[in-house]
Amino acid sequence: MLFSSVTFLYYFLPIVLGIYFISPKGMKNLVLLISSLTFYAWGEPKYVVLMIISVILGYIFGILIERHRETARGKIFLTISVFISLSFLIYFKYADFFISNFNNALGMNIPLLKTVLPIGISFYTFQIISYTVDVYRGERAQRSLISLGAYISMFPQLIAGPIVRYSDISLNLKSRQHSFSMASEGVRRFTVGLAKKILLANQLGEITAIFRNSGEKSVLFYWLYAVSFALHIYFDFSGYSDMAIGLGKIMGFNFLENFNYPFISKNITEFWRRWHMSLGTWFKDYVYIPLGGNKKGSSRQMLNIFVVWMLTGLWHGASWNFIVWGLFFAILLIAEKLWLLKRLKNHSIISRLYMTLAVLISFVIFNASNLKEAVSDLGGLIGMGGIPLVSDEFLYTFKSFKAVLLISLIGATPAVKNFFLRLQSKPKAEGLLNVMEPIAITALIFLMTAYLVDGSFNPFLYFRF
Repeated sequence: MLFSSVTFLYYFLPIVLGIYFISPKGMKNLVLLISSLTFYAWGEPKYVVLMIISVILGYIFGILIERHRETARGKIFLTISVFISLSFLIYFKYADFFISNFNNALGMNIPLLKTVLPIGISFYTFQIISYTVDVYRGERAQRSLISLGAYISMFPQLIAGPIVRYSDISLNLKSRQHSFSMASEGVRRFTVGLAKKILLANQLGEITAIFRNSGEKSVLFYWLYAVSFALHIYFDFSGYSDMAIGLGKIMGFNFLENFNYPFISKNITEFWRRWHMSLGTWFKDYVYIPLGGNKKGSSRQMLNIFVVWMLTGLWHGASWNFIVWGLFFAILLIAEKLWLLKRLKNHSIISRLYMTLAVLISFVIFNASNLKEAVSDLGGLIGMGGIPLVSDEFLYTFKSFKAVLLISLIGATPAVKNFFLRLQSKPKAEGLLNVMEPIAITALIFLMTAYLVDGSFNPFLYFRF
């Protein structure tokens, strides 16, 4: 079930929220758990059992780890818990990738398992690991299986994040406040995220689809594709995060931000402090720092960065282009730490051009179906293969989507947000905004519903991860 679907918006969500708010305080986590499992089972009925098993194991190991925290047994239980969680992830997501590469390397013919990737497994696996590690580090284990299950399976952020740390919402699971102001803020945030998805990401996705199906490639068409896909993945994923944060607020949870206008960054280090922040902090706290971080000398730090970004690439998918994508960022981040940041510091325009070019190249690699296609696409950016500079299909596509591209470029900056903040600071304008906001939100919902009923292009890109 998609957030951007008529079924979710007009059937599932109203029913769940209605039951949720009339339920007594002690029953809200149970309602959230049941609704989350229903939401997941809607698209993955057989894999809901895997999630339930994962929740139960996380619950058991959390209590065992806490009980033996100060002994060797505690570390053993933690190791077993992490091993089991990663085993599920590796089996469903990476088994065929490893078998295929093993076959290619040794000339063997071991049959593939042909497993189907359970939706959201990368996200809820990381949440279970963070929970058990946090318990080992001193966090109190959750005594309620229902509350832990509600945290791990929580439908607002289950499918595509953000990755919510248990320590960040443990108090909310026990007791949370509900208010009209918080709910209205949640509705506003959800609507903005839905608009990002339906009105911008979906249209940008159509550009990338047109490019892939085109028989008239040109250099400028490749660059249009690169820009469109970078904006597409941003609005797709940040839109989902906005919707998750908004739904969380409606239900009394405060999820941390996941994006902070990454395209205004001056370098790749800053970009990754603004892009998919929940994933970056997860790898920092649970991989980079345990490996030694920057405490064991510069050579060890560079190796740690290399390992973290190889794993970051692999987390996104079982394909070599994702690994290359991660290592591409590792090389840039290492170069920035060693010498590049100092040289870019006083050259704002050059640093922004460098960041933009690096990000566009990275997402061309990211979106390729394999390394061969990635190399071909990168070659197309510089005119390899004798392709022309301009093609008729490029001109037609650019003219057809130029308004969407312009709005997307502006929307990827804080310009709109800053404009409304300035208006809110003026007493006369604030009253007008209070009147106009519900009207604008209602109009947006009607417009987006029309798009959904029309059956527009409507995938969520991060579902495949």
